[in-house]
Amino acid sequence: MPRTLANAPIMILNGPNLNLLGQRQPEIYGSDTLGDVESRCAKAAAAHGGTVDLRQSNHEGQLVDWIHEARLNHCGIVINPGAYSHTSVAILDALNACDGLPVMEVHISNIHRRESFRHHSYVSLRADGVIAGCGVQGYVFAVERIAALAGPALAEA
Repeated sequence: MPRTLANAPIMILNGPNLNLLGQRQPEIYGSDTLGDVESRCAKAAAAHGGTVDLRQSNHEGQLVDWIHEARLNHCGIVINPGAYSHTSVAILDALNACDGLPVMEVHISNIHRRESFRHHSYVSLRADGVIAGCGVQGYVFAVERIAALAGPALAEA
């Protein structure tokens, strides 16, 4: 059966240090927690008849494994790879293996107004869209976009 928002969740992946959201550098990342992000994303997906599957890891290999899982069982990926955005060819390669699966990259801060090493993202090379600098609301925007892209049936992986 083709995967759509109606029959497969949106995978929301969060990279290193995002477990500290709401505690770490609130002047940059705000006071919302990852639990707050999950609640907002679940509400946005539910408005389109869908669900979310939010996960966080500080380990690159775990994120790669979850991308492989999403390739087979989810209707799209929202990913905030954190610092791995700027370093991980492995995450890019995993995302490139997700043919036909919509991918949205999210950054809470505007990475282009920060240190120069943050201006390049490997993940952006695969992402269907990039949302940066909108705070945690960027996740909701990404869920909305996945809902728009995953409405039609996706081909089986």
